[in-house]
This record gives sequence, C-alpha cells and structure tokens, in this order.
Amino acid sequence: MKFSSYLDPAFIYTGVEAETKDELIGKVLDQVALKERSVGRMKEDIFKSIMNRENEISTCMGMGMAIPHARIDNFHDFVISIATVKKPIKCQVAALNQEDDVEVFFIIASEVLKNKRMLKLMAGIMKMATKTPHILEEIKKCKDPNKIYQLIKDVDIEIDGKIIAEDVLSPDLHPAVVTDTLEEISKRLIVEGRTGLPVVTEDGSFLGEITERELIEFGMPKYTSVMQDLSFLTVGEPFEEYLLNEKTATIRDLYRTEGVLVVDRNESIMEICFLMVNKGKTRLYVVENGRYLGIIQRSDIIKKILHI
Repeated sequence: MKFSSYLDPAFIYTGVEAETKDELIGKVLDQVALKERSVGRMKEDIFKSIMNRENEISTCMGMGMAIPHARIDNFHDFVISIATVKKPIKCQVAALNQEDDVEVFFIIASEVLKNKRMLKLMAGIMKMATKTPHILEEIKKCKDPNKIYQLIKDVDIEIDGKIIAEDVLSPDLHPAVVTDTLEEISKRLIVEGRTGLPVVTEDGSFLGEITERELIEFGMPKYTSVMQDLSFLTVGEPFEEYLLNEKTATIRDLYRTEGVLVVDRNESIMEICFLMVNKGKTRLYVVENGRYLGIIQRSDIIKKILHI
C-alpha cells in the first residue's frame, strides 16, 4: 500500500494554535475524537500513551517535523493525523542535545501489535522528508488539508513489505572526512556521545570508520605494543604524541576498514540483527554504490523496533 492510503483529509489540520507539543497533541486528538469513534472512546489513554512515549524519547526528527506516536492496549485501530502549526513549537531533537522549531506533526495511534506498520509509516515519512524536502516545506506552508493529502499522494511512497535497513538507519549522522584532525574527531565523539564515526571521501564515498580505539592507540608509544608491564610509565607520558599533534594530525592514516560491517539499504532487519549479535558489533553502515547512506546502531534496533 501507499503511504497516502492510510491518510484521511478529515484528519489533517492546518494552522493549529498551540504553545507546546502537549497542547498541540491534545487539540488534535480532541478534533479526531469528534470524527473517529475509536479515538473518542480512548482519547485520554491515547494522549497519555503518546506523552509517555514523548517523555521517554522525543520524536522530533529535525527538519521542522515530529512524529508523536504510541501503541495503545485495547485500541483496535490505526489512525494517522497531520497538523501544521500557526507558530513553530520548540522541541528537543531525538537523541541530540539541541532543539528544533517544529512546524508539522505526524501523529500516529496504533494497536499494540502493529509495530511493523507503524515503523514502515515512520520510515515513509522520513523518506519523504529527506528525499523530497521541497514537499515537506510545501506541507508546512499549506493551508488546505486536501492539498496536503494530494502532495503526499503524489510522492507515491510504498510502505508495505519487510523491514529493511533503509527503514531503521539514521541518515543524520554527519560522517567524518580524512582531513579531519584528531582534535575535531575527539570533540565530536564527546559532544555527540558516540564511540565511532563513519569516514567518507569529500564526495561521499564510504571508506571505513574512526573510533575511540584508534585515537587512544595513536597516543600510545609504539614500544608499548611489545611490553607486558607498563606500570613504570608516568601518568601523562603515553599520550605525549597525541597532545603534541592533535591539532594538526589528520585521521587519513588512522581510520580502519578491517572488521567494519557494511550492508545495502535493502538488507533485512533480521540479517542486520544476526550480524550484530554474531559479530559482536554495536553498529554497521548502510552503503549503496559505494556511497554512505547512514548508520544503524544497536540502539536503533531497540528504539525503532523493540520500543517503537
């Protein structure tokens, strides 16, 4: 089925006045409840479930959009509503220490066992936003619900089929390039709370990854690799080379390719989980025709599938 098949223009609202995400979601559910009996019966439970989910992990995705959603016990339906706002609402971006001005909300309420359908719909929304950003911008500005419906219909996003890499990858991780310095990489690992980053060429071709291990290894004197007891070394001495070169040395000769897991965008989620579990990897990279598309981490599996 197409993404638009799950939409009803009657559940699309434009120019909603709200100061907070909570207020916006509450107002939209009030309106949907007037037209959809299943929502009317469980409006309070749906609102509570969505807000509990938001308080755990924000569904603000960046790009001025958010996808508040929840799976609700004893709710035997699947309802999607779209709302644009009169004034942008500030929301915390998922997993990042920053805020975004959200202008359009895609609100989804589902029965508990429809996690696959919800994931595919969320992936479809993200695909529309990243591959046709001009459509997202038109939706934000549009005042006609029927026009918004037609815009989405024209994008023609297919959402059926198995869950694949493209559905769960994180495309917003900015990759490192070989000219980045040790200092630039170490700062990113700290600020972004990561243990490794993909490395690409200037034109986006995937090369490998740079991790905490390579940075630490760079700072260790070469002779330590053949020694068994390093207790005689002073505390600061092993990292002298790193401290002297962190602002000028690049990762050109440090990034690694060995042991780096790469899949294409159509790889099944079960194969991805199998690789992570059996290879003991916390992340892998999605690459198509040699070009980096995104990263999938274990946390993405937990967050986007097991705890959707």
